Amino acid sequence: MQATAYTYDPDTRTGQVLLDDGTPVPFDAPAFDRGGLRLLRPGQRVRIEVEGTAGSEGEKDGRRITLVTLQTF
Repeated sequence: MQATAYTYDPDTRTGQVLLDDGTPVPFDAPAFDRGGLRLLRPGQRVRIEVEGTAGSEGEKDGRRITLVTLQTF
């Protein structure tokens, strides 16, 4: 799945990506580390792997990002 980097904290290696529909989804340090990146800048296109499903209206989103890496063409 593709997304756009939205936020990134280099100290904690955590942040958020925006899905193509504009939904922000957070990622944790293990997902960032698994992708082999050293830095992530807002606006970069990334490839993500996700576990779980989107919650329906009024429910908590069950998605969890398990990998963040740069999108290559």
